[in-house]
Amino acid sequence: MRQIQIQQILHLPVQIAALEREAVAEGFRFLTRLIEEWHSGINRFDAPGECLMAAYQSDNLIGIGGINVDPYAPTETGRLRRLYVAASKRGQHVGQLLVATLVERASQQFNVLRLSTDTPEGDAFYLRCGFQRSNEDRATHVMHLG
Repeated sequence: MRQIQIQQILHLPVQIAALEREAVAEGFRFLTRLIEEWHSGINRFDAPGECLMAAYQSDNLIGIGGINVDPYAPTETGRLRRLYVAASKRGQHVGQLLVATLVERASQQFNVLRLSTDTPEGDAFYLRCGFQRSNEDRATHVMHLG
């Protein structure tokens, strides 16, 4: 397997359109929201502690995800958002590498990282990444950052 590169992005890559089409075909609309919110300026992942990261393999965009200030929690709480990995790259630890990078970045600003997922696959994935299930309002999983 060729090396995976994770890097912060300050502009949406052109390849995001292909990733979005794939996500929509799977029934996921959150990359569509990412693109719409980015272009409108509603969310550019640019508040203190926020970032948008992309996973590349041989210059091909294969995954994306970000950290925002959690709008549903105290300010020391971050929210993992818009995480998506190309179907052909799942099971190759791309998502785990992307999440680990995002958690490392989040730990520089936040005490807690929360997220919400609505699929059994997402639940299992985030548990493997070290999150715990949560009964908190507007969060299915939480990680306390050290």
